[in-house]
Amino acid sequence: MRYLDRLQPLGLLVLRIVLGLIMVMHGYSKVFGDLSQHMQTVSRIGFPSWFAYLSAGTEFFGGILIIAGLLTRLVGAAMTFEMAVAILKIHLKKGLVGNGGYEFPLALLTMAFVLILFGAGPIALDGVIKSRGGEKKKTR
Repeated sequence: MRYLDRLQPLGLLVLRIVLGLIMVMHGYSKVFGDLSQHMQTVSRIGFPSWFAYLSAGTEFFGGILIIAGLLTRLVGAAMTFEMAVAILKIHLKKGLVGNGGYEFPLALLTMAFVLILFGAGPIALDGVIKSRGGEKKKTR
């Protein structure tokens, strides 16, 4: 199965696209919709209401960055943290499965955590920037 190792960059790309699309769609309604409702939710779970801006930005703009593969580990950390808070403060009491359960946020947390560990992979802007930086060093 060593030939599958060559497809790992494709796997990371698919992971980024799926996670990014989900996060963008969840963030879109907050950024371009009713942010005040999200601010109330954030306040209700014990955070300052302005944290809603961080949350919405992490989801919408972070999702775009994840798809592009830019600042992947940093955004992955922010998404991991956000999903951990969502699980602990909102979903945990509803159980793993069922309406409002934490299975979906846990899956998103896991995807984001994998990106912290592995990075975006070579099919990403992070990889392009890193390889160009290496070329500049070699020419000097």
